[in-house]
Amino acid sequence: MTGTLRIRVRGQVQGVGFRPFIWQLAHRLGIRGDVLNDPEGVLIHAEGPHIDRFVAAITAEAPPLARVDAVETTAYAFDTPPTGFEIAASQGSGAETRVTPDAATCPDCLADIRGDDPRRRGYAFTNCTHCGPRFTILNGLPYDRARTTMAGFEMCAHCAAEYADPGDRRFHAQPVACALCGPKLAFEDADGTHVDAIAAAARALLDGAILAIKGLGGFHLCCDATNSEAIEQLRIRKHRPAKPLALMGRWEDIDRHARPDAEERAVLGSAAAPIVLLAKGDPLPHALAPGQNHLGWMLPYTPLHHLLLDAVSRPLVMTSGNLSGEPQVIANAEARDKLGGIADAILDHDRDIARRLDDSVMRLTPEGPMILRRARGMVPDTLPLPEGFDDAPQVVAYGGQMKSALCLLKNGQALLGHHLGELDEALTLEAFLQADADYAALFNHRPDVVAVDLHPDFQATRHGEARARDEGLALEPVQHHHAHLAACMAENGHALTGGRVAGIVLDGLGLGPDGTVWGGELLLGDYTGFDRRAWLTPAPLIGGDRAQAEPWRNALVRLDQAGLSDWADQLFGDKPLEIARMAASKGLNAPQSSSAGRLFDAVAAVLGICPDGQSYEGEAAMRLEALASEHECPPVPLDHGASGVDPAPLFHRLRADLSAGASKADCAALFHNSLAHAFAREARALVEAGEADHVALSGGCFQNARLLRDTLEALGMDRTRVYLHHRTPANDGGLALGQAVIAAARHRLRR
Repeated sequence: MTGTLRIRVRGQVQGVGFRPFIWQLAHRLGIRGDVLNDPEGVLIHAEGPHIDRFVAAITAEAPPLARVDAVETTAYAFDTPPTGFEIAASQGSGAETRVTPDAATCPDCLADIRGDDPRRRGYAFTNCTHCGPRFTILNGLPYDRARTTMAGFEMCAHCAAEYADPGDRRFHAQPVACALCGPKLAFEDADGTHVDAIAAAARALLDGAILAIKGLGGFHLCCDATNSEAIEQLRIRKHRPAKPLALMGRWEDIDRHARPDAEERAVLGSAAAPIVLLAKGDPLPHALAPGQNHLGWMLPYTPLHHLLLDAVSRPLVMTSGNLSGEPQVIANAEARDKLGGIADAILDHDRDIARRLDDSVMRLTPEGPMILRRARGMVPDTLPLPEGFDDAPQVVAYGGQMKSALCLLKNGQALLGHHLGELDEALTLEAFLQADADYAALFNHRPDVVAVDLHPDFQATRHGEARARDEGLALEPVQHHHAHLAACMAENGHALTGGRVAGIVLDGLGLGPDGTVWGGELLLGDYTGFDRRAWLTPAPLIGGDRAQAEPWRNALVRLDQAGLSDWADQLFGDKPLEIARMAASKGLNAPQSSSAGRLFDAVAAVLGICPDGQSYEGEAAMRLEALASEHECPPVPLDHGASGVDPAPLFHRLRADLSAGASKADCAALFHNSLAHAFAREARALVEAGEADHVALSGGCFQNARLLRDTLEALGMDRTRVYLHHRTPANDGGLALGQAVIAAARHRLRR
């Protein structure tokens, strides 16, 4: 077949070597014409024999980092018949296409830094079209060098030749560089600046020093993961007494100190290179993750990391470089200012970071992959919207207060932004506002609708309300747990007209339309609305936010509700119980809450797990899960009455079992199974009654692998009828996706 076509390729097709791939394909098949980047993706004009084979190969043979969403063809006529095939200059600005996430060092580039070519041997910024920085260096679209933080590094003749050669894997690799012309490392300690930065950094780490190291999306704080004293010093300086520390290691380190299975190995070695929670192997210092049976591991994902790991030949702590509660540091001067009191030395470089990205975090369970934090390597990838949302308006959704992330809807796709953090922190709020402007500019996004959480005091809600008011946009407040349910439905492709879903939504807190704090809910809903069918019996949050920080407060009210005040007096007699009980009885700074997260805290406190206070969010629940992991115990029935699902029988059983000598691990397992069965029973009843065809599990508590497993077993349903989170976080990091699809569905309904 011979023909002349205009071919539009949509998807993740810029910054992945797509144009040289098309060039090589065209030469192989005798196709004439041109290819270029523009705001919609890749545009090809082509004629010649085998045009059908050419079009088919665009998807079938696409480069490894490419994601082809669509290949659209229309007839085309050249003004002047082409005699060859060329790569034309990019056109336009802004984006209708997807931007490629940062990608871990590929095997070819790894071989280069360990090879004999002096330009790249030991060079910490080696990359090609199959790997390297993308989103973290991007200032604008289309993705060309002039619109990245590499713009100031003029290519040497060698790099320029590689960049211009369509047959080279560095053809139009925008960050291409070598030791002659690219970014340079610098190592600075108390003795000054050192010439061989990697060697000096390795010596310092082996001597027990703490380093601040500049990565792709920000600085890490780093020390020797086998050195207990260095780890303890890092915890003291960073004021991080117990929160688990992430580790970076080579395969030999991970295989020794963990036991990754085939699926975990595949995720660790993927282009995203996330942190993956792995069961412990040969012991490392206990202080890395007190009270946990998993450690978070990642492979080195830049040449700098590979070179450093090669030099020290041992695993390293690689935790976010920030002051407590603040966002990760990204600038060199900022690192010296903020991290100078923590780090003994700084390993940085002169390539700027365009946007802050934490490391992504994943967990692999028998029920599938689980994303705990969606960031470097995973954003700004998009998700297709379900059937029925094809004509959805452009929507911006701003998420919640915790684990903040925003979401944009456009052209049938949802772009869920990167993890930002807690918006009560001023610098995180500043980063949130920057991200809002950043995404809007990069993706040429002009929303018709703004979606926010129902809570009026959330910073994200206030910002969304102000933007809607100032720009005359429609505002759509969305209840927190409805958003969780909708996010899970959307991720699983539940059609707009697919009917109602029974959603078990368990998390810390979210404002209900009745003015109380929800968090342990069974909802029956679709994208436009919901009914609340079951909930945990509410209990007062004594001291408001302090109840989240001090688990004994939650245990006290639950024990008092169960008629076990004498046990509360025994367990927490050193606490101001009289004042606390008075506040609870009079409702003084003690709002009623059905929070499952606070129930986790209550049970943990009863079992003696950090009852006085949590040093990081979720500490009590994470320790409780770790304690329960290898134990089995039949559930205690928790009946659903007029006041909700009452956990009182559970506390009576816990007291009896502990008195009879039961282990705390068995008690932790009993709690997980009892909570799971209580909500699974109610959800299954909705399905059996024909009110729902599917059950969705969402909310931060379902990042607990034990609770997830117990709930699935208790549901006893065909797994194809249970929606889980695999590509978006079950926690508040996925909240904005749910807000966005709800806003779009309601907007469509009103038209």
